[in-house]
Amino acid sequence: MSSSSRGWQGPYVGIGLAWGCSFYFIKLSLGFLTPFGVAFTRCAFGLLTLLIVAALRRVALPKARVVWLHLWIVALCINVIPGILFAVAESRATSILAGIINALTPLTALFFISIVFRDEPISRVQLVGLGVGLLGVLVVLGVWRGLGTNPWWAVGALLCSVTLYGVSFPYTRRYLTPRGLNPISLASGQLLLSTLTLLPTFLIDGLNGYAITVRDAGGAICLGVFGSGLAFMWNYRVIEAAGSSIASTVTYLTPVVAIVVGIALLHEQLTWFEPVGGLLVLLGAAIGQGRFARLVQTFRS
Repeated sequence: MSSSSRGWQGPYVGIGLAWGCSFYFIKLSLGFLTPFGVAFTRCAFGLLTLLIVAALRRVALPKARVVWLHLWIVALCINVIPGILFAVAESRATSILAGIINALTPLTALFFISIVFRDEPISRVQLVGLGVGLLGVLVVLGVWRGLGTNPWWAVGALLCSVTLYGVSFPYTRRYLTPRGLNPISLASGQLLLSTLTLLPTFLIDGLNGYAITVRDAGGAICLGVFGSGLAFMWNYRVIEAAGSSIASTVTYLTPVVAIVVGIALLHEQLTWFEPVGGLLVLLGAAIGQGRFARLVQTFRS
């Protein structure tokens, strides 16, 4: 085993924990921050974390203006708009629901890669994966009984967020990845633009007027440092050491963490159809990514 392929399991688990706990940290942050405040502080603390890492590794920020333009578009799709919408949704919806719907990201990415950007032709298997994933979302929401305690606008905000996540992957691959820039440099620039974009909203309406507790402040800091800072760096390390295929499977871990944390720490109620629908979403993602086809091919060989 080469040195470059060692040691990715720890960062992999760290990503799953960081992103799985992010929905819990959002709930805590909403104790003293508005959704605008949550989005800003997570980007600001994430930026501070990555700038420290970049300084220690002597990594410079991008220089080309066109790169900054593309980074700003990616920042809108990953950090700015979803950062606000997830916080808005979790002001009423459970962190469990947010974590499960977030698992739809690989399917929205597949949709934009194959149908909108047309970087790859969509196959019949991928269409099946999209269909299974959509069925899973309907089951998660319990459409036969309405949306329960989750208002329609909260569900819509979550779906809009994962749709924007889906846009960001093919956009990044087309306009940023081919430039061969350092991933830490790109992530730092992305969070810098996110923080600057969200700063006016924070100054206008960042605090909700409630007292700041140590617990809630800790949640906001952890959300930024781990969810928007270190997780980016760990993700790049896993991609470098184990490949993007393995790195993408962390999506299967995050909803499990979100469910466990939501029940254990927030005492949220879990209906029977939420984990069932979540499994269908993950199944759809696995089918769409061709994991079952590769598994069958492995057994045949």
